[in-house]
Order: sequence, then structure tokens, then C-alpha cells
Amino acid sequence: MNKAFSLLLSAFIFFANNDLRAQDNVWKTLSKLTYKKQYDEMLGFKVDVPVFSDDIKKLEGKEVVIQGYIIPVEGYKSHKEFIFSAYPYNMCFFCGGAGPETVMEIVAKKPVPYTADPIKLKGRLELNATDINRLMYALRDAELVE
Repeated sequence: MNKAFSLLLSAFIFFANNDLRAQDNVWKTLSKLTYKKQYDEMLGFKVDVPVFSDDIKKLEGKEVVIQGYIIPVEGYKSHKEFIFSAYPYNMCFFCGGAGPETVMEIVAKKPVPYTADPIKLKGRLELNATDINRLMYALRDAELVE
């Protein structure tokens, strides 16, 4: 019986770790980008524009599951629209110096209650390389994964 329990525990740890690695890989994949300088007519100067890698482009329009943190920001519209980060608030793009590839806009199907703990969301990934007033990543039709 001890051997059976050990086997079962090992299988659980293996699959749990694979699930965690798969989630971590989404943020890792989203970090595989470069930037190019491009003149912005409205601003009158050059801005950094993201250049998405082929790996990122493969995720566009696809459903992804990603783990992260809700970031309460000024203009927080509702629990259906918010900013999501790979890192907690004190380490995120807005406060802690992480890059813009570590945050995304969320538009959820149903309200997502605020928590400071990490949560998992699934939704359809959208890329943005043209509108400098929006983040470069958005998750549409997002749902909380229990």
C-alpha cells in the first residue's frame, strides 16, 4: 500500500508541475519580443513598437490559461475589466520595474472578485502593436479557472 500511495503521489506531483510549467510558459512566451522605433504622427516623435516573435503570433486568437495577479489601477472600471500581471503589485510593470510584456488587459465574461493572491484565467489572447494607449496584450472573454 505504501508503494501504491507513493506512485499516486509521484503522478500527482508530475502532472501538477507540468501544469505549472505550462502556465509559466505563457508568460515566458509573451516575453519573447523585441522593439523597433517608429515615428508616431500624433505624438510627433519616435516610439517603441513591439515586434512579436513567431511563438507569440501562434498564440494570437487562441485560448490560453495564464496565472497572475489582479492589479488595482486608477480608472479600474469594474471586476470585468482590469489589468493582470505576471507579478504581484509591488513588482509589476507599474510599480516594480517589470517590463510591459508582463501585463495584459482583461475583459472577463463574469465579474472576477479582487484578491491579492495569484489566480488563473483563461481566455482568447489578442495582440496589440499599433495603439500606444493600450497594453500590448489583452485577454478577451476571460473566465476564472478554479
